Order: sequence, then C-alpha cells, then structure tokens
Amino acid sequence: MTIKNWRLLPWLASAALLLSACSSAPGPSSAPDPEPGGDSLSGPVIEQRWNLLLVGTNERLSMPDTPFFEISRDGSVRGHDGCNRFTGEATLGGNQRIEFSELATTRMACPQMGDAEKVTDMLETAYRYLIDHDRLVFFGPDSRVLGGWRQSN
Repeated sequence: MTIKNWRLLPWLASAALLLSACSSAPGPSSAPDPEPGGDSLSGPVIEQRWNLLLVGTNERLSMPDTPFFEISRDGSVRGHDGCNRFTGEATLGGNQRIEFSELATTRMACPQMGDAEKVTDMLETAYRYLIDHDRLVFFGPDSRVLGGWRQSN
C-alpha cells in the first residue's frame, strides 16, 4: 500500500463508519426527494464531473483515460469507464440514496476491460453516497464502500 493510499484510508474508514451508523429505516432527509412530476434534480452531486479516485477502499486503477461521470438535472448520466463511454439514468432519494439504471456502454475492446467493468459495476451497485469536501463515496446496500470519486476542477 502506498503512502497516498494510507492517507485516504482514515477518510474512507470514517465515511464507512458514518454511513453504517445511519439507520436503514426512513427518516429525515438531508437531500430533498424529487417532487412528483418534477423533472429537475438538485444537490451537490448534480452537474458536477466526478473523476474516479479508488475502487473499494484502496485500489487505484491505472488506465489511459480517467473514468468519470456526470449527472444532469434531468437525471441523465453520462461518463467514461476508462475504456468505453456510457449513458444512463440516475435517481436520487432521501438519506443520500442513489441509483443508476439503464446503463448502456459502447463496446470497444481495450487491455483494461476488467478495470472498466469494475467502474460500471460500482455504478450499478451504488445504493448510498456520502460527500466530504471534494470527495464522493459510494456504498452498496450492505454499507460496504464501493469506491470513491473526486470532484473535477
């Protein structure tokens, strides 16, 4: 494990602890639920480019193109998994719920295909998120850290 990874480990561990302390029962939401019939999402995740930082808690992928994604106000998502472009839909809900659906990718073959699949798997498995400064962490339904993203400048 590199020194950079060691610096991120306390941050990711505290993020995991924070989320695991949250109840899975519905409660007050810090992010507003979309209005019925409303077609506009808002919040710190929206209209921001997020570049991949880690898969899991410490795995950095070495790819020619940095994986990223962006969610538009209309809920559409677009990005690049390091090999292929993808599009789909994103839904946000109370208690930092997030769901990516209908992800479609181009089908280019590349040497890092396994790493690219890890990126799209992370998006498809994402259940909750946590934002800390310029970092976005995805958690699975079991509260396991799926990976981290960094806000692009």
